[in-house]
Amino acid sequence: MERTSTIYQDYLLQSEPNKFSVDNLKAGEMIVNMGPQHPSTHGVLRLEVVTDGEIIQEVVPHIGYLHRCFEKHAENMAYNQTIPYVDRMDYLAAMNSEHVWAMGVEKLLGITDQIPKRVEYIRVLVTELNRIASHFVAIGTYAIDIGAFTPFLWLLRDREHIQRLLEWVCGARMLYNYIWVGGLYYDLPIGFEERCREFITYLQPKLDELDTILLTNKIFVDRTANVGVLPLDVAINYGCSGPMLRGSGLKHDLRRVAGYSVYPELEFEVPIGQGLAGTTGDCWDRNYVRALECRESVKIISQCLDRLQSDYKRTPGFDPQAACPKKMRMTGTQELYFRGETPRGELGFFFRTTDRSDMPFRVKGRAPSFVNLSVLPEISRGAMVADLIAIVGSVDIVLGEVDR
Repeated sequence: MERTSTIYQDYLLQSEPNKFSVDNLKAGEMIVNMGPQHPSTHGVLRLEVVTDGEIIQEVVPHIGYLHRCFEKHAENMAYNQTIPYVDRMDYLAAMNSEHVWAMGVEKLLGITDQIPKRVEYIRVLVTELNRIASHFVAIGTYAIDIGAFTPFLWLLRDREHIQRLLEWVCGARMLYNYIWVGGLYYDLPIGFEERCREFITYLQPKLDELDTILLTNKIFVDRTANVGVLPLDVAINYGCSGPMLRGSGLKHDLRRVAGYSVYPELEFEVPIGQGLAGTTGDCWDRNYVRALECRESVKIISQCLDRLQSDYKRTPGFDPQAACPKKMRMTGTQELYFRGETPRGELGFFFRTTDRSDMPFRVKGRAPSFVNLSVLPEISRGAMVADLIAIVGSVDIVLGEVDR
């Protein structure tokens, strides 16, 4: 027995850093490492799990396996050169991240009012398409995490239509570099509006199918309802945002609260969790909110297409780069925090500028995946090990954003 304990201790030391050690474990407890090479941790995330049999006592996320040095890159490059690096934070929703960065820099430059309306509507159109694509990955991979294979294939099939539309717009499938400071890389291709309208007509019945095959499926409900319940006060105290917060019952969406871009001109609802299948704030509610947000994004896209084909239709002389400054030199020393709503919640950038420089003195990214992940220990205690997979998947993290 003593020899076995010594071997276990040696193995544990090899997997450092650990928060817990064998010395402070209670009788019957053990430490289990989940990840960083694990298909259900959605990236290189390592979870140090203290279990008592099948029951989780503590979970400690260990991050830092994918550090991108985004902030230091941003402090050594011109504002407009940073956009490809912004893409690589949340690589499943790069358009949304670009949009927030561009609006923040435009506010620093004082050119927010100079952005043409057609540019703003195109920005919202492509970001909402990207929001649907991101939620399809979130829901689809979550389904496969807990054993439902068909919804994953169906959602990835429909996401592919969006990827092809966005590739048509800018030439890239995932890392777009399309939304520029002051404008866009290029106008929409001729015929894009018609093709996009065909797609959303095709998509609406597919969202009904998603409800039938997954959200109301008895096995899915049993695996997710009343699991990983996040009370609203805990969500607020931990700074959660996006579907994590709205799944707990609070209507807080920065597209409404902050009213940036042309969102105040558009009609859409803010879905929240209501405990329809279990307890408000559980894993089911978080996926339910994402599914409903896809429907609201379809409404937004339809309204954008209407405006882009009427009031702000294309003209021969339209230049999407007309408001793009050639040199982005700031006047005076400024500090600004700008935030926007991505599929995972509040993405914010803090800027500190120096006079006459086209590079920021300091950049800090507030990534929603990083903040949402911090609540994982609170909603995992007392759950079973099998349910930890369901809980981690419901948080919907992207490790490029966690490690920035």
